[in-house]
Amino acid sequence: MQTSMTTLMPPMATTTAIGATTTSAGATLKPMSIVDQRRATIVPINPPNDGRGERRVTIHAVRSRSEEDVGDKSSTCGTLLIFLSVALVILTLPFSLFVCFKVVQEYERAVIFRLGRLMQGGAKGPGIFFILPCIDSYARVDLRTRTYDVPPQEVLTKDSVTVSVDAVVYYRVSNATVSIANVENAHHSTRLLAQTTLRNTMGTRHLHEILSERVSISGSMQVQLDEATDAWGIKVERVEIKDVRLPVQLQRAMAAEAEAAREARAKVIAAEGEQKASKALREASEVIGGSPAALQLRYLQTLSTISAEKNSTIVFPLPIDLITYFLKTNDENTQQKAKAAAAAMARTAVEAIAQQQQSTAM
Repeated sequence: MQTSMTTLMPPMATTTAIGATTTSAGATLKPMSIVDQRRATIVPINPPNDGRGERRVTIHAVRSRSEEDVGDKSSTCGTLLIFLSVALVILTLPFSLFVCFKVVQEYERAVIFRLGRLMQGGAKGPGIFFILPCIDSYARVDLRTRTYDVPPQEVLTKDSVTVSVDAVVYYRVSNATVSIANVENAHHSTRLLAQTTLRNTMGTRHLHEILSERVSISGSMQVQLDEATDAWGIKVERVEIKDVRLPVQLQRAMAAEAEAAREARAKVIAAEGEQKASKALREASEVIGGSPAALQLRYLQTLSTISAEKNSTIVFPLPIDLITYFLKTNDENTQQKAKAAAAAMARTAVEAIAQQQQSTAM
């Protein structure tokens, strides 16, 4: 049996709140809650033939007697089953204790359902907790941090370059009750979301940003995943991009570009070194030209440097002053004498080398 309430509403009626109606006379009906609105039924009645065009709306009752009867029967049946389960536990003591008492580890929680409904108080554990046989069921939830290795994802970057990116996601269950009640498989859902988030994030970046800004990209992915999985009771702690694989042709092109840039930089550095060396040699020549003895000292220093090394080369020091005269003159006889003197010195050097080799062989 349903209770009905009929209100005659003129055409100028206005709505002041959810379910509240104000008539032209200023009378305000009591607003209904969201549950009342879902259960209320509005039925329009055909307007009378008086020509005024008025409409009558009938608002039926919020709760029916049949629904109350069903609720009472279900609660009564549940109470009866609980009583029978307790009686069964008492009758089968002490063997029922092995079934009723359960233990969860420090890193685990137990979510208990009684007659299909989630029990109040949230998840149980760690330690010992009590369940009733036949009417209680529970699910174990591991709270430890899990690692998910995201498989390589083929991504087209913003500058139309195909790359293969893989990452690692570290996450854990922060709310055991929500992870069981709100999603079918929280771990599988988190892994699928990590793959799609990786593809979407990399698709909005250029190639040079992916290669140089891995830390910022990982941070943005971690924030996105954490916000999306909060409703599933999952906390994403860290996201790391492991590797970015480029096509072979692109790797060769980038290697050639880097090699060319390094060669150009090396040539510039060598040219700068030659320029500085030439300036230093010019300054040294000006200093040596101001003092003739400095050239002879430099010559002797070079000889001492050569003699310090362990080699089989014999060096005959020849004063430069003896050769300068022959180099400056244009007389043919003088040049012939200089050539003969040089040949004699060469023969002497060859003979000395031969004697040294004989003494070494003996």
